[in-house]
Formats: sequence, C-alpha cells, structure tokens
Amino acid sequence: MTNRFFDTVFSESVRAAQADNGSADAYGRHLGKSTGPDIFTMQEASFIRARDSFYMASTNQSGWPYVQHRGGPAGFVKVLDESSFGIADFRGNRQYVSLGNTADDDRVALFFMDYPNRRRLKVLAHLKSVDLAERPDLADRLIDENYGAKIERGFVFSLEAFDWNCPQHITPRFTNSEISEIVEQQEEKIESLEKELARLRAQKRD
Repeated sequence: MTNRFFDTVFSESVRAAQADNGSADAYGRHLGKSTGPDIFTMQEASFIRARDSFYMASTNQSGWPYVQHRGGPAGFVKVLDESSFGIADFRGNRQYVSLGNTADDDRVALFFMDYPNRRRLKVLAHLKSVDLAERPDLADRLIDENYGAKIERGFVFSLEAFDWNCPQHITPRFTNSEISEIVEQQEEKIESLEKELARLRAQKRD
C-alpha cells in the first residue's frame, strides 16, 4: 500500500474505526507523507495488461455507490503511460450509470483480480469520457480490431493511488482458457509417459 493510498482513503471516521480496533498506530506512521499521485511501475502495468476484467465503483449525486463489472479480451485495458490507462467502452445494457455518475464526480475505485494466483490490485483514479472519433490517436491505442463489440466511447483513467491487497480470503477461480491450458499440459505429460512406458516394455521384451 502506498502513502498516497493511505492519505486518500483514511478519513477521520476510518481513523476512528482503526483506533477502536487497535490498528491506528500501525497505519498512522504512513499518513501525511505523500507528495503527489502515485505512478505505475512495471509490476502494476504488466498486471493490468494481463487482465480480462475489472470492477469499478462510482458514486451518484445522492451519495449511493455503484459497482460495475467491465470485461473484454485479455489486454483490453491499455496502460497509456506511468500515470494513466484506458479502455474502449463497449456497449452493454445502455443504463449508463457509471457514465452519468462520473460526469458529476469523476472519482472511481477499481479492483483488478487475478483469481488463480490470488492477487488483487486496488486503484483510485479520475475517469474521463472521450469521443474516439475526435481522438484517432487514442482510438488506435484503445481499440482491439479482433474484438467484435460495439464501441461507444473511450474511457481514460488518471491514476491517483494504488494498493496491492493481501491474498487472504481470495478463492482461486479459473477461466475456460486457463483450465484448457492446464488440461493440455497434463495430456501432453500423460502422452509422454505412455510413450516412455511403451519404450520400456519393448526394451524388456527384447
């Protein structure tokens, strides 16, 4: 967890809860030390590029939070530089809740999950909606021509802070492609062992 993340999420009420539950001293020494927004290292950039989904929370005008799942082919989230990333906004059910919420308050919180390896990256960012017809340079970076979804706009996220969360209580889950890869490796191993067994049997007969 970065100092910026501490300074951003540890409000007075959060600090009071930490004091009541015995963790205030452990976290207090990190507060007030951030000098500006975080920047991604290669670790965060590589992790984000490998994901095929994420969860994003925004807040509406009455203060209610809203969590949305975003998915696509692995790599659909494009890291643009050390402090920003973006996606092509695929058409869904056309409720536009996140789009409307962030027009009023551009702050969002995101979870990037790696279930097989029980890793989780939390990101705080500012979201901007972009007309890709007016930004062909950005469209070239965000759009995957091999994915057939209808694209309505681009979303660009400006990084505020991030936190690598602990793996406790993350249940491993696997996609079809991940399972297929494991099965294929096992089948290749079985085939190799069967060939070796056949060779040894033939050698014994000789």
